[in-house]
Amino acid sequence: MVDRGALLARRWRHIMPTVWVAYLLAFIDRVKIGIASLGMKQSLGLTDADLGLAAGIFFIGYFILEIPGTYIVERYSAKKWIARILITWGVLASLTGLVQDKLQLYAVRFALGLAEASFFPGVIVYLTHWFLEDERSRAVSLFMSAIAVANIILSPISGLLLTVSWLGLEGWRWVLILEGLPSVVWGAVVLLALPDWPREARWLSPEEKAWLEEELRRERESHPPEHVATWVTGLKMPQAWLLAAVYFTATSALYGITFWSPQVLKALTGGNPVVVGLLNAALYLTASAAMVAVGWSSDKSGERFLHSAAALLAGSIGLAPAAPLAPTPQLAFAALVLSAAGIYAFYPPFWPIPQRMLAGVASAVAVGLINSVGNLGGFAGPYIVGYLNTLANSTYAGLIYLSGSAALSSALLLAARRYIPRRHSC
Repeated sequence: MVDRGALLARRWRHIMPTVWVAYLLAFIDRVKIGIASLGMKQSLGLTDADLGLAAGIFFIGYFILEIPGTYIVERYSAKKWIARILITWGVLASLTGLVQDKLQLYAVRFALGLAEASFFPGVIVYLTHWFLEDERSRAVSLFMSAIAVANIILSPISGLLLTVSWLGLEGWRWVLILEGLPSVVWGAVVLLALPDWPREARWLSPEEKAWLEEELRRERESHPPEHVATWVTGLKMPQAWLLAAVYFTATSALYGITFWSPQVLKALTGGNPVVVGLLNAALYLTASAAMVAVGWSSDKSGERFLHSAAALLAGSIGLAPAAPLAPTPQLAFAALVLSAAGIYAFYPPFWPIPQRMLAGVASAVAVGLINSVGNLGGFAGPYIVGYLNTLANSTYAGLIYLSGSAALSSALLLAARRYIPRRHSC
């Protein structure tokens, strides 16, 4: 007799901590350039447009290898692919601290995107090997809470590292060098600790393995068969492309605020790196709480679209007044808190939507498509903000673009709800 409650709880203990730490390290890698930019900008003689391009070019490399990686996760081995990603990106992330000019910075950031490609959608697909549909928003919200926690941990530590000068290297270089090394170590942990499928888990009994795999199989077979024929199906679905547009505009807002929030906080507070680090941590502490709360509410109600769209709208509303409120730093900071909470809370209820539309290899390819096309917003957001800031000679000019991007994403998501057949809606 299988104790369902004990079995389901055991998966959370064995699977989620490993992938959560991996994503924590992934996002530390993505956002530390925003903290490092506080020293890098002057040291390398960069404009805001240069910084935006350096942050965004990562996602061009990421786009190129995204879909092949998710196919590998579904068809071959998730743990081997995720471990490879962690090790290679950790090495490249540390090398970023040794660049001497903006061309070297662009090159290593592009290579970093190639190395990390398919990590996130690969884990999203991997979670479908273990978690039932009515759990997945909570699983994704817990997994993605690492985004906000990365900022909470990274911001104060990086703020302190910016003040050091060890071995003749400036503090911003140590931010990049030291915060890449843990990823290499965790790659080995993933390889040893993460089973690809329930049937491979040593901490499950034969009866538990059989029960969980049967439940997951029944769910997959409940999906309409015409949508799961081949992997090419995932590339042909207009719904997937519409959701990719949703993800592009949302991610543009997310990475725009993630990369530029240290610069905005520096302008609001006068520039003390320790103070900026602490305020940045507080910003994402609120975002983390919002992600968990919205993910829990979405799973409890079974509703996905309105939860995601409302979160994006809140993010847009927070970004719009941030620039006009700059003369009153306390109010401007409160607006930034609302914007971060809203934009980050979009993600947990969003990802169960494409997962319910497809299954198997076709689902993996569709998730890869949505994430790869959508993550080009990670290029657009930082770069366009940097360009607008340079053009207007203001740290706040790009915030209106980010607000509009979040609002457009919310509108597209509501449009997607109309065009996805009712039997696939969430």
